[in-house]
Amino acid sequence: MNLTVTGHHVEVTPAIRDYVKAKLERITRHFDHVIDVNVILSVEKLIHKAEANIHVSGRDLFAASQDADMYAAIDALADKLDRQVLKHKEKNGGHGREALKRQAAE
Repeated sequence: MNLTVTGHHVEVTPAIRDYVKAKLERITRHFDHVIDVNVILSVEKLIHKAEANIHVSGRDLFAASQDADMYAAIDALADKLDRQVLKHKEKNGGHGREALKRQAAE
């Protein structure tokens, strides 16, 4: 998994980079075919925003979150991405296996 963390109007410290990496490890535990992850952290007035583009096999996923705290925004972003990746995994893996089970039963 290639991870790119960039910041707009915010300095990306090693602590923030490590936090993002730790949170996104959960996604790779659920789905191994994550190719590339681009995370953009930004601050506009008092709102901290976190956005991510994930390139997985067969699809690009996008999620964004905002909060008063950067770490809370990253947590919400990781939760959204995790749900999207699990849904993508279910859609890809389920159809072929169900058809094979039905054919074997008949």
